[in-house]
Amino acid sequence: MHCLSPKMVCETKIVADEHDSIPGTKTDSRIVSSSRMWTSSSSPNTLEDSVKKDLVFIREFESSDEGEVRRIFYEGIMERIPNTAFRGLKHQTKTQILYAFITIMCFVLTKSLVLTCCAPFILMAVRYYFSRKVILSYLDCALHTDMSDIEQYYMKPTGSSFWVAVLEGKVVGIVAAQGSEEDNTLELRRMSVDSRYRGKGIAKALGRKVLEFAMRNNYSAIVLGTTAVKVAAHKLYESLGFRHAGEKEEYTLPGMSRSLMERMFFQIRYHRYRLQLREE
Repeated sequence: MHCLSPKMVCETKIVADEHDSIPGTKTDSRIVSSSRMWTSSSSPNTLEDSVKKDLVFIREFESSDEGEVRRIFYEGIMERIPNTAFRGLKHQTKTQILYAFITIMCFVLTKSLVLTCCAPFILMAVRYYFSRKVILSYLDCALHTDMSDIEQYYMKPTGSSFWVAVLEGKVVGIVAAQGSEEDNTLELRRMSVDSRYRGKGIAKALGRKVLEFAMRNNYSAIVLGTTAVKVAAHKLYESLGFRHAGEKEEYTLPGMSRSLMERMFFQIRYHRYRLQLREE
């Protein structure tokens, strides 16, 4: 697959999604969870060790992090395949009507109850196939552009950066920020959290790091784009102060062919969010 310039096509549309649930149900980074509170039988040393284990540290990306960063990004992308294929269908009324029509026509043409009952399962299988095909193409594009050289793409340019969340000495989350001189905005990109470490407020802590970076560098606003399906992802952005700035139906991801079959079995909605920091 031919990929255009990373600035043109490989944008953060997939991952910055559904990694931590709605705020208020989890602890923020650097805060000990309630299950680790010091009871009367706890010793000071035990509490200190417990606190250390539960602390999440956000630091800048280092070259030695590359393997873990790419793994977290890859796994986060792969999770979107079933979400897009199945969960996303709930928001696609026209597609539901089309699939219902196809099922009815199956009965009209074949008069077979068995084939008619099988039709919805076949349609879902085809949806999964095209979801996997498109998202793998997107993943390939990302891994051959900005995610192939994080140092060059995010760390060297002025006004951009890449951070990792570290828990118990392991990289468990990632987020990037890319500045734009044209409109003085900062784009939040590539946010993802290792599935084994969710529920600790890591995504929220990563988002706050981007906010701090934006304010320190005098950006007027932070923007992001997402194709997240889960409500929790959108609640996370709103908890950080972002406001929904519009959406686009049937968004085209890098790697999509836009063939008739692909349009029938793969649809994705793109949401824009903006956090205004100051007026220009």
